[in-house]
Amino acid sequence: MLVLLLLGVLLAFWLQEVIYKKYWHKNLIVHTEFVDSYVYEGDLSYLREEISNDKKLPLPALEVRLAINRNLIFSNEAKQNANITDQSYRRDIFSLLFHQKVIHTLPFLCARRGYYQIRDVEVVGYDLFFDGKYYLNAAQHTGFYVYPSQTDTRRIRLLCRTVSGMILVQSRLYPDPFEFSGIREYRPADPMHHINWKASARSTSLMVNQFDSTTNIRTTVILDVEDAGILRYESLTEESIRIASSFAARMVKEQMELDLISNAVYEDPSEASREEPASSEGQAHWRALSWHLKPGAGHIGELNRKLACIDTTQNFSGIDSLLQKEITQKRTGHIYVLISKNQREDILARLHTLASGGNEILWVVPMRPEMKLAYKNSPGIHFMRWEAA
Repeated sequence: MLVLLLLGVLLAFWLQEVIYKKYWHKNLIVHTEFVDSYVYEGDLSYLREEISNDKKLPLPALEVRLAINRNLIFSNEAKQNANITDQSYRRDIFSLLFHQKVIHTLPFLCARRGYYQIRDVEVVGYDLFFDGKYYLNAAQHTGFYVYPSQTDTRRIRLLCRTVSGMILVQSRLYPDPFEFSGIREYRPADPMHHINWKASARSTSLMVNQFDSTTNIRTTVILDVEDAGILRYESLTEESIRIASSFAARMVKEQMELDLISNAVYEDPSEASREEPASSEGQAHWRALSWHLKPGAGHIGELNRKLACIDTTQNFSGIDSLLQKEITQKRTGHIYVLISKNQREDILARLHTLASGGNEILWVVPMRPEMKLAYKNSPGIHFMRWEAA
């Protein structure tokens, strides 16, 4: 009798092993996705894991292993299953009965700008006796952007007022750089203070005052991410990117147009996916950053996506060549905002050449509290000390 019982156990063990080996992954769906399409540095976001076992075979233990960039820091209880080395490696264990779905939502802190994605996860299944171990790679297609954080509103307002003052000096116009040109229907991008309440009361929809620029003066922002010195200041480079993003957003909100150029290079995966591979070797689609911004939330969103994808470790040209290119444009009455931590004589010499053409230049210098501003204001060139936190 004991022998028969033992044979029955061995048969059951063998049979379940055969069944699990063949069917454990049937109708098993493992899906991960980032809840947000974008957030800003320092924001909290979420990763959603959805595991579905749509069959009559239970899965007593199922491991879902994934690697995620270490700049996404899991918080609260989600920390427990994360091991951080070069990346953050997660190991989540699920138990699913027949036709069961399990959903986990994991919070994480976005510590740094960038584009983050998950391309695959490793799934490990076990049989009823936890003796058999089966592996599966499940392809994933999820990604999201972490935009540069927006700097202190008061500091950006000061920067914008400085630039507005330079525009007024150049144009010799009234303090309001816009002139009334008519009334039209309200659009989502219009600021609330442009609403014409009297006209709206006589209409079935909100109406806003429409303004035309009273000057042809344009503003060009030049973002310098070069860090070629003996001492590298990555934090100041990141602060420069934040300033560029915040200033552009503020100017666009005030219905101003501007150009942003940089010696930075970026690769936006959403753009690369719509094109053929750059080469048979699969090289990245690196692009020089150059963008014209018009009023509207969509434009600043596109710029922030590009700023998020800047890789400061890639090869890019020095700021000197970018300034030389602007000199060859031979513009007059133009406003330049240079954002650069690199206080060098060659840069200053290029700026003097630009200023000699009747242009106004504001050099925003991100620096640490212990650093000193090397230069003083001169005709056409103004300096703004910007202490990084």
